[in-house]
Amino acid sequence: MNLKKVDFFYFLGIGGMGMSSLARYFHSIGKTVYGHDKNRTLLTNKLEEEGIYINYHDCIEILPKWVLSKKCLIVYTPAIPNNHKQWIYLKKYGKNIKKRSQVLSFITENAICIAIGGTHGKTTTCTLLGHILYNAGISFTSLLGGISENYQSNIILNGNKIFLVEADEFDHSFLYLSPNIACITSFEQDHVDIYPNKKILKKAYIAFLKRIKKPYKKIFLCKEESLPLIKNAIYYSVIQKANYYSNHISIKRNKWYFDFHTPTDTWKFLPLPIPGIHNLKNITAALAISDYLKINKEKIRKSLFLFKGIKRRYSIHYQSKNKIYIDDYAHHPTEINALIQTVRKCFPNKKILGVFQPHLFSRTKFFEESFARSLEKLDILILLDIYPAREFYMDGIINSNNLLKKIKMSSKNKEISNLSQVLEKIEKKHFDIIITIGAGDIDSLIIPIKKWLYKRYG
Repeated sequence: MNLKKVDFFYFLGIGGMGMSSLARYFHSIGKTVYGHDKNRTLLTNKLEEEGIYINYHDCIEILPKWVLSKKCLIVYTPAIPNNHKQWIYLKKYGKNIKKRSQVLSFITENAICIAIGGTHGKTTTCTLLGHILYNAGISFTSLLGGISENYQSNIILNGNKIFLVEADEFDHSFLYLSPNIACITSFEQDHVDIYPNKKILKKAYIAFLKRIKKPYKKIFLCKEESLPLIKNAIYYSVIQKANYYSNHISIKRNKWYFDFHTPTDTWKFLPLPIPGIHNLKNITAALAISDYLKINKEKIRKSLFLFKGIKRRYSIHYQSKNKIYIDDYAHHPTEINALIQTVRKCFPNKKILGVFQPHLFSRTKFFEESFARSLEKLDILILLDIYPAREFYMDGIINSNNLLKKIKMSSKNKEISNLSQVLEKIEKKHFDIIITIGAGDIDSLIIPIKKWLYKRYG
């Protein structure tokens, strides 16, 4: 599809992280961008401040007149429910309708494309790599799956020679991309409604890796993951020697440092801007690709020192002598394990209260035992109701009570809450560290918890 002939864009589900980055991109190149979302959020407010019009009511009367013209592209996310009135109307009468993943393929097909895939770590790897490219003065645009703290956006605009994007496996989205350089950070089941077993998931990843094209035609793989050996792949690791690897981790005054090894050199005592072995793995991937692209070593080192991280990825919102508050997007047992392990490493012998919001009924049911084992590593747990996201409400069939029963923790240290009552419960707990965990709307607690902590502890 020739996007140059499109003047108008209408995004159904514009408040999603992937959709909003695309909306911002088209707005930045002078296109007229409108969108719909069911809820007003901090992100949609920001989009409106930037000049993007958004409606929040599911009715066709408020659609712009140009939405049915040939010069309009309607972009939708698979999360839009089938009974959505605007979606039913636009499917029937719209001239150009494409999935977000298809549109992403259109904007990257005529440029060098670097795609970061994997179950965990895509956003951290992609955001740091984008930060390095920006500081190196490379002509590129990056579309991110999170909000960069450095750029306060999920898009980094610095030219169009390279497009740096996340290759999302959900709904087989990454199979629309044909990148020149691909990286797989991790390989594990997550979207179980799409990939009910690991064999189907592996088949999709292999299909994605077969889409890599010249120039470059390079694949970066984490050596510890269970993908099959790929001929001519470039491997990286934080456990064993590889083409690129990191080791000699040290912690001084709660700051992490490491050594990074290239095929020809060793870079000593680099700062790890986000703590945790899982984050070191992601940062090793970003450094490996940067070195392969021959970016100046000192510019890479400087970028590490200047990197502020990503919102909702080990974000410390409050820290005093008595209390610490961390918020994290972790929504998979592996991610929760890594998060708690990192907090324990950074703040030993502290009592941790975790507030966890399960995301998706299918994921919660599939990983029920694994979630239980990971959440047991907390000292105190407040478990929220399941956030259904794109799924239909299934309480009574699958719910948080079922999960709570499987968690081997004293009944006085674990309980269920809904989102509206959780702050009241937090205020009664005795803890040193509080972590809010999850990918739903649990981020709406950040400001209330911060306000309470500042009011009570200064």
